[in-house]
Amino acid sequence: MPPTLATLGIDRLSVDDRIALVGAIWDSVADEIEKAPVTEAQRKELERRLADSHAHPDAVTPWETIKARALERAGQ
Repeated sequence: MPPTLATLGIDRLSVDDRIALVGAIWDSVADEIEKAPVTEAQRKELERRLADSHAHPDAVTPWETIKARALERAGQ
């Protein structure tokens, strides 16, 4: 059975301490993922995407445009 907030005592921490804990957990997961080796399939896909972006540099949508469209759809 996986640990719960109660069994770990996390539910007794202050909100600030819980937020700090979430950040620490997130950082530890990110560190582990960063160290994970890239598979051959992932490497090939990255190379394909990089080559495509070099071959078609104008075929991109700026982040500002994407964000504006998403906010418009969300009614904001």
